[in-house]
Amino acid sequence: MMKPVSAALIAALLLSGPALAKPKKKKVDAVEAVVADWRKTVTESDLDRLRDWRTSFTKALDKAKLAGNAESIAREGRLLDPDAALEAAAPPAGQYRCRVIKLGAQNPRMADYVVFPTYNCSISDEGGVMGFAKSQGMQRPIGLFFPGDSRRMIFLGTMMLGDETRAMEYGRDSTRDMAGAFERIGEKKWRLILPKPRFESMMDVIEIVPSDGPQSRVGSLALAL
Repeated sequence: MMKPVSAALIAALLLSGPALAKPKKKKVDAVEAVVADWRKTVTESDLDRLRDWRTSFTKALDKAKLAGNAESIAREGRLLDPDAALEAAAPPAGQYRCRVIKLGAQNPRMADYVVFPTYNCSISDEGGVMGFAKSQGMQRPIGLFFPGDSRRMIFLGTMMLGDETRAMEYGRDSTRDMAGAFERIGEKKWRLILPKPRFESMMDVIEIVPSDGPQSRVGSLALAL
């Protein structure tokens, strides 16, 4: 099982990003500098993805519904409602279960609605930011939740693939960079929305619930990891 995100990983994952490459006139704690504003870390392409998140979400939903998945989408309720975010997004640190739903295929040979099995993931308190890591599966997001507004936190991270054991630095490879929004959508229930992912889909939605909470509904599996 992957260890929780550490302060050392924060530095390796984010502080090497191009937006933070310029030297500072005044020395400040590295993590403190990142917490001050996630915009100092995000790449231009990821900023565009974040700006257009709702449009990406609705287009991906429409494509999935046109492919015959309207009932399955409706059963997910608030999880797949673009406007479901509630106040107080920040979660407690701990062990969680994550379930990924991919909406709108990038390739016509792939399914437009795919629900994956539930996997283990973790959220850790890194002091001002929160670390997130999905510890199972062939595609494993790992990164940080930054303070955003009252209803969402901003996620910046990278994608680990296959049997990789070390995360790639954010900003080094745009195909691995990830950006999205973390939102609370119910009692002890959150989601991570990832607009315009580089692989497979138009939108990824990750349901996140405490590992000791009610079991998530797995749904139909259209594509194996």
